[in-house]
Amino acid sequence: MEKLKKKIGSFSFWNWVIASIIFRLILIYFPKNLNLSSRPEVSTPLTSFRRLAEGYWLKQSSMSSYAGSMYHGSPLLLSLLGPLTVKRIEGQPNHLLYSLVSVIADVVSAMLIRATGQNLRLAYLRSLESLDLVKQIDVSEFLFSGDIAALIYLCNPFTIVACVGLSTSPIENMAVILCLYGACSRLIPLAAFGWVIATHLSLYPAILIIPVIFLLGCGPDSPPRKLFLQRHQQKEVLNQSKLPPGFSWGPIIHFAFWAFLWSVYVLVLCGISLKQFGGLWEMFKSTYGFILTVEDLSPNIGVLWYFFAEVFEFFRNFFLIVFHVNILFMILPLAIRLRHRPCYLAFVYVAICSMLKSYPSVGDSALYLGLLGWFVNELADMQFSLFLFCGYVGVSLLSPVMHNLWIWRGTGNANFYFTTAMVYACLQIVLVVEGVSAVLNHDRKLRILITGKPQDAKS
Repeated sequence: MEKLKKKIGSFSFWNWVIASIIFRLILIYFPKNLNLSSRPEVSTPLTSFRRLAEGYWLKQSSMSSYAGSMYHGSPLLLSLLGPLTVKRIEGQPNHLLYSLVSVIADVVSAMLIRATGQNLRLAYLRSLESLDLVKQIDVSEFLFSGDIAALIYLCNPFTIVACVGLSTSPIENMAVILCLYGACSRLIPLAAFGWVIATHLSLYPAILIIPVIFLLGCGPDSPPRKLFLQRHQQKEVLNQSKLPPGFSWGPIIHFAFWAFLWSVYVLVLCGISLKQFGGLWEMFKSTYGFILTVEDLSPNIGVLWYFFAEVFEFFRNFFLIVFHVNILFMILPLAIRLRHRPCYLAFVYVAICSMLKSYPSVGDSALYLGLLGWFVNELADMQFSLFLFCGYVGVSLLSPVMHNLWIWRGTGNANFYFTTAMVYACLQIVLVVEGVSAVLNHDRKLRILITGKPQDAKS
């Protein structure tokens, strides 16, 4: 514990938080914000500030905000953030108020990540005590995963770029993190609110319902339940107090009630906002329909835009089904294998959606990299860590270069930019595969410590 206290004393969390905020404010005051709001890696048809401003202008002109196929976001988000797109403070940078909202969203998300990480760490230490492994594992060497995860999210260049680039990604990420924080802390109304808002803003967080169910039904991440049974079988005494709680349906029903309540509330507000312009059907068609049909083929860091620009129209619907169902096919196997680690399952789901969603941005990567920080202790032996770090840095540097060669200089073509998108997708695949392998290997090591039989690790 003395070593841990020294590490805490030398590691000033709040100094890093303040430094990250100051750095954001400096970039906001930089002339033209480095023009990040026009970068395809930062702004997508769903998160673009310019499209948000266009939608608000249409609304102020007594027209449907979805007219002209420019805005495809939430009408509630438009009502909340739209006024900030036109307000100016004399002598200050344009859109300063909107930028400050993004900074606040990042800080709030980091604090929620930190609190959730602390809960996960305490739950994991309690699990080790129940398994009587505290003496065999040097707990003092465990890093404060909550602080690390929060700083990874705050100081990540992807997070900073999304914030300064006037993207709506910080708001969407905050809703996802709020859902996981509420579920991990057993604040069921808060978890339901975060899940409903995240799904409303972007369709893909709907699959997080499975990790949330595991969190509420079984509790935070812990070693597999059969390890506890094996330990107590060795002692020939079954101590129920030291076993992890079984699955409970009570919190799930409570969550379903609150999710239904928040969903009705959100839909009523959206219906009131759009009652003169087609109602809820217009919203579903222009938001979820726009996501599922991939109508906009402007370049981004994903792979769908290039594929559907090249595919024959006759096969378009078939491949739309293939790409979207591909996400659904991964849900059940991962849920079965990682049911004892719901927060890590949420990280995997978010990373997979970031790879395969219609309009990805760096804000999506910032989210799952922040969540990955919760598991620094379990991922200490993950392979290809240096390769992945160098790969992310390389893609981040090459993507703007390839885009410039293609669009502005005319010395390249779409293949230049699409190559970086393919490499980026491959890096994410390697990260997910190696990360899952590292977590499962960590559980196998615990099993070996309990049974003392290496051959059991293969089971």
